[in-house]
Amino acid sequence: MEPLESKITKTIVEHTLKEWTELSQVDVVIVGAGPSGLTAAKYLADEGLKTVVFERRLSFGGGIGGGGMLFHKIVVEEQSLSILDDFNVNYKKADDLYVVDAAELMAKLASKAIDSGAKIIHGITVDDVIYREDPLRIRGVAIQWTAVIMSGLHVDPLFVYSKAVVDATGHDAEILSVAARKIPELNLALYGEKSAHAELGEKHVIEKTGKVVEGLYVAGMAVATLHSTPRMGPIFGGMLISGKKLAEIISKDLKK
Repeated sequence: MEPLESKITKTIVEHTLKEWTELSQVDVVIVGAGPSGLTAAKYLADEGLKTVVFERRLSFGGGIGGGGMLFHKIVVEEQSLSILDDFNVNYKKADDLYVVDAAELMAKLASKAIDSGAKIIHGITVDDVIYREDPLRIRGVAIQWTAVIMSGLHVDPLFVYSKAVVDATGHDAEILSVAARKIPELNLALYGEKSAHAELGEKHVIEKTGKVVEGLYVAGMAVATLHSTPRMGPIFGGMLISGKKLAEIISKDLKK
């Protein structure tokens, strides 16, 4: 009789490797399991697009979890309520804003994205992109275990080929930064976000969400870093709307 210990190992390895072979080529890679990334993932998966979210940490939610200065609530605006309804998130009206529990929002964004068919993989750092020429475009990512990066070891990455890559990494805009540095032909320049102006920050992050170059898209606070728009603090409606808007843009692009 096979011992339980070997069954545990064999089962985990067999099922994990099967999924990794299926993830070697997808429709959309989303980098960052924060509010915009998870929102985009759900709506993209709803459209039947094979979508994977890579998150370098062992959790999801991005900046949601910290609430406002570790108070466990965040706020959203009325125009994002339809998205909260899609994710079955509870909210309470507070003057002209709406209050949401941070933990509930994190959990339900992830749960609904998974239910729609998106795959979320934790502990993965995207440290480079795949590109093609004639025409110049982005066609996937190079991935590495976050633990390997943290250890300082030199280990070559593996690749995931995709039709679209989304930078939803937040304030650092990690994917845009890599592409700008390593592919100068893209003519990308990142100036960094401006100081706080909540109303403008929400407005601009929604307006400027979209395609950066062929195959590379941006959502959430990475938009502010790319376009030098203001930060807005613990108000997250713009992040949700940005994610949904980007899903609509990518879905339309990939179905042309």
